[in-house]
Amino acid sequence: MSEKLTILLVGSGGREHAIAWRLAQSDRVEHIYVAPGNGGTALGDKVSNVAIGVSDFPSLTKFSVEHNVNLVIPGPEQPSVEGIQAAFKKVGINCFGPSPKAAMMEGSKTFSKDFMKKHNIPTAAYENFTDYEKAKAYVESINHPVVLKASGLAAGKGVLIPTSKEETLAGLKSIMVDKEFGAAGDEVVIEEFLEGDELSVLAFSDGYTVVPLVPAQDHKRAYDGDQGPNTGGMGCYAPTPIGTPALIEQVKRTILQPTIDGMRRDGFPFVGMLFTGLMLTASGPKVLEYNVRFGDPETQVVLPLLGDDTDLAEVMQACAEGRLDAVTVTLKQAYGATVVIASPGYPGSYPKGKEITIGELPKDVTVFHAGTAVKDGKLVTAGGRVLAVSAIASTLREAVDKAYAGVKCIQFEGGMEYRTDIAHRAFKHADKKQEEEGLSYASAGVDIDAGNLLVQKIKPLVKSTKRAGSDSDIGGFGGLFDLKAAGFVDPILVSATDGIGTKLKIAQDCGIHDTVGIDLVAMNVNDLIVQGAEPLYFLDYFACGKLEVDVAKDFVAGVVEGCRQSGAALIGGETAEMPGLYALGDYDGAGFAVGAVERSQILPRADRPIRAGDVVLGLASSGVHSNGFSLVRKIIASQPGLTFHSTCPWNKDVSLGKALLTPTRIYVKQLLPALRKNLVKGMAHITGGGFLDNIPRVMPEDLAVSLDASAWELPPIFKWLKQAGKLSSYEMSRTFNCGIGMVVVVERDAVAQFKEILEASNEQVFEIGQVVTKAELNGEEVQVRNADTW
Repeated sequence: MSEKLTILLVGSGGREHAIAWRLAQSDRVEHIYVAPGNGGTALGDKVSNVAIGVSDFPSLTKFSVEHNVNLVIPGPEQPSVEGIQAAFKKVGINCFGPSPKAAMMEGSKTFSKDFMKKHNIPTAAYENFTDYEKAKAYVESINHPVVLKASGLAAGKGVLIPTSKEETLAGLKSIMVDKEFGAAGDEVVIEEFLEGDELSVLAFSDGYTVVPLVPAQDHKRAYDGDQGPNTGGMGCYAPTPIGTPALIEQVKRTILQPTIDGMRRDGFPFVGMLFTGLMLTASGPKVLEYNVRFGDPETQVVLPLLGDDTDLAEVMQACAEGRLDAVTVTLKQAYGATVVIASPGYPGSYPKGKEITIGELPKDVTVFHAGTAVKDGKLVTAGGRVLAVSAIASTLREAVDKAYAGVKCIQFEGGMEYRTDIAHRAFKHADKKQEEEGLSYASAGVDIDAGNLLVQKIKPLVKSTKRAGSDSDIGGFGGLFDLKAAGFVDPILVSATDGIGTKLKIAQDCGIHDTVGIDLVAMNVNDLIVQGAEPLYFLDYFACGKLEVDVAKDFVAGVVEGCRQSGAALIGGETAEMPGLYALGDYDGAGFAVGAVERSQILPRADRPIRAGDVVLGLASSGVHSNGFSLVRKIIASQPGLTFHSTCPWNKDVSLGKALLTPTRIYVKQLLPALRKNLVKGMAHITGGGFLDNIPRVMPEDLAVSLDASAWELPPIFKWLKQAGKLSSYEMSRTFNCGIGMVVVVERDAVAQFKEILEASNEQVFEIGQVVTKAELNGEEVQVRNADTW
């Protein structure tokens, strides 16, 4: 039988009462001590209060050792940020809570925002300030609405949402100068105001696995209609109608798991309850903030919705021991609602010591205590938020009605305050949904509004690629290009189409989506330039299971950058949202490029054919480019413990994934001057098939190429792939570019001039071989000499 648990629960609010209530239902729990507790925890079975403060670690650890405590659960954020986990680690007691470093995700909004930026977790744009005058100057320089956040701990109240520039400046002064939130306001985060619906997701984590619970929606304002001052929370309900299973899966994939993985990779794995506040914007869910503990009053509505077969004590112990994947967490198919009852005057000054009377409660209604105490045998008020009345039912309306029926069973001496509209946003959402008759394209999984939003977001980017002959606008039925305006006299159109390949799997795993857009353009325009053609315009195709606007925007931003580098105009494209064909989070990209070359300039040159004795030059690649990634991924999978998020083996300054996502080089602009001077006889873009398959594509039937591998140094990435994959020199030559992304054939007399032109564009040119007859190579098309130097 599993070891019986004696638990120390640190805190005194409604959250702690709810946790103790659920833990007490476990057969594994021997006893729960709550420090310092409240009137509710003082009255519970298997539960007793301990008069020790939440930050008195010496007394807490001493008590725990003496009473054989084997699991500690910090409730509020303060003890976690101050290091309670580290204190109990020293005495060998497990803690369901974060390390001091991990607690900084709530302890410093600056820290958490910088973390999100580093790990590509969607959030609002922001700036951090420690200097009031600089912060003030920044506010005066912008025209968009913002949110002001005291960076440090402010008991859930350090956020201001001003509605005007004047309110913003006044709020900034109150935080940074008047110290309304004390030292928490020494640093302030000013971030863009996001529009949409808010929801909160609580999730268990052991540092590896993350298990989200039902999505909840809090009510922060003191009065009905979301009016009045901010509070710690006046009520809550769950699950929210906007928190669909598909959305929660998206949140887990794009936010929760990347957060847990990122914290572990940064050296502070997260153990405990991760509370993520989200805003559902038109471009997808974005993180508002992290809390590193159960929320209040979210806990009071979420814990009653845990499945009857879920043992909270067992789950917490599994998290603390790093084995969350070994236990089961189930959720009831029901709804919950919580109404907070406050002392008159809250969140301002309020009386204490007023007697509380609780009558007989309806079925499935539970009262959780927060600001209560037992004095002379009577239950009295001892805080602002006093009680949380929670109910569960088969429908949200029934749960809310039950909760308010429970409220009517309670009286405070001298009166009490509470909101009467808990879950009003959910009911408005339901009413709106009822008005919509029949099925819709959106109900089938295709969001036309998201597609329209994407078009608006990328229009300015697309316009930046405008060139002579193009209009570079999108949103119509097709793109236009005027060849005469582009200056051609007798042009031949040259087209190319290509994709990115399995390099996309790395981009999706790492959450980096812009560089693969450059790859897409590069793979196409490099195929044009080898035929002597100048790229004119480009069209892209982006297909996905669910359109995530910011992901698609980043992808198109990469396409735009590729077009800028190559001089091509982005004149159109297609975004296809195809649920059922692509999995959530998957996407694919393809491109179509058109270029033009004067009829007499087509490569290989008919009037100046490639001959034996011509020189073969090479231009450096930037890495693997966009081919061979199926083999690359297989090599990485063969290395124990190595992931795309690991430190790169050949470059300790970046992750492996980021190094591999270095985009394909585009060779257009540096080669065009040499083409216009008729210096080039032929070119080969080294893509899939390496040297052995690509160079023969431009050679006459009777000629071959002899390459000298010692003429350039094999880049570190290829050295590592060769060693880690135990690849032969032959396999290297037929799969990868091995550091040479473009091969150029010129006459011996033209080498110096070609090098001069290319070096003026900061291009390093390697003389890597020469053209020979096939007979000299015994029928081989390409020979790679001195490959053993690799």
